[in-house]
Amino acid sequence: MIRQPDFITESMVCRAMEAVKKKKPNPLYEEIRFDTMQDGKCVEILHIGAFDDEPASFGKMAQFAEKNNLERDESCHREIYLNNANRVEKSKLKTILRFSVR
Repeated sequence: MIRQPDFITESMVCRAMEAVKKKKPNPLYEEIRFDTMQDGKCVEILHIGAFDDEPASFGKMAQFAEKNNLERDESCHREIYLNNANRVEKSKLKTILRFSVR
């Protein structure tokens, strides 16, 4: 998932995708979709650093949930990438980590 600013519309994404498909074809483009998520009550954190270091951030999230009497709803989580891992130094990667709670 890649978070988009509120001013980005589905039609803007579709126009951009059509241009990219012509310039650099790839069958995986068909799997891309523009959508809005409604996760409900959740715990999230902005993780800065390498993906391999995410367990420390998940530990902080678990501590926060426990301290606030929140129970994780399911074992899966979301990762929302705020920059391109191919263009940014690992120590500067920004990822929103989120899991649902009750």
